[in-house]
Amino acid sequence: MTWKYPAILASAAFLASPALATAHQHQGTKQSLQIQVINAKGESLGEAKVEQTSAGVLVTLEVSGLPEGDLGFHVHERGLCEPATDFSTAGGHFEPGSKAHGFKVENGHHAGDMPNLMVGADGKARIQVLNNAVMLDGGEAGLMDADGSALVIHAGPDDYVSQPSGASGARIACAVISAPQE
Repeated sequence: MTWKYPAILASAAFLASPALATAHQHQGTKQSLQIQVINAKGESLGEAKVEQTSAGVLVTLEVSGLPEGDLGFHVHERGLCEPATDFSTAGGHFEPGSKAHGFKVENGHHAGDMPNLMVGADGKARIQVLNNAVMLDGGEAGLMDADGSALVIHAGPDDYVSQPSGASGARIACAVISAPQE
C-alpha cells in the first residue's frame, strides 16, 4: 500500500496531547474544534481537528510546507500563537502536574508530550494522535481553560528524554486550541 502522506496512528496507551492555530479561526463546539496551523509568517499550513472522546483528546493533523523529517509535536500551555515572537507566547509544554518531559524518562511524560510528526520529502504530514492525558474542557487537564493552549510543531525531533522539552528546536508552526476571552 502506498500512502499519499506519512501517517501515524498512536495508541491511547502511548500518548498524551493536542493541536494548532489562532483564536479567531476556531470553528465548532467545545467537543470538537477545527483549527488553522500557521507558520512563523502567519501563513496557513493546514488544519488540525481536536475532538473530545471518552478515551481522551483525538488530534487529527494535516499540514504541508514543513521541512522533511521527524519534528517535535506538543501541546503547549497557552493559547497564543504570535509569529512575531516565534510562538514563545505559547509557553512551555502543557503539564498541570509535576511530571518530567519525555516518554523515555522516569516520572515522565508531560500531558502535552506527543510522538514526533513524520514529514515526507514533499513537506506534507498527516497524523492522528490520541492524547489520553488531557481533556478539552474541565479540570486541571483541560486545554480550554482561561489562558487556552496550543499545538506547536518544532524544527527537529523530540528525543523523548532531554529536559524540559526534548531538544526539539525552534517552534516553526502553531495552532491555538483555545484563547483567552477578550
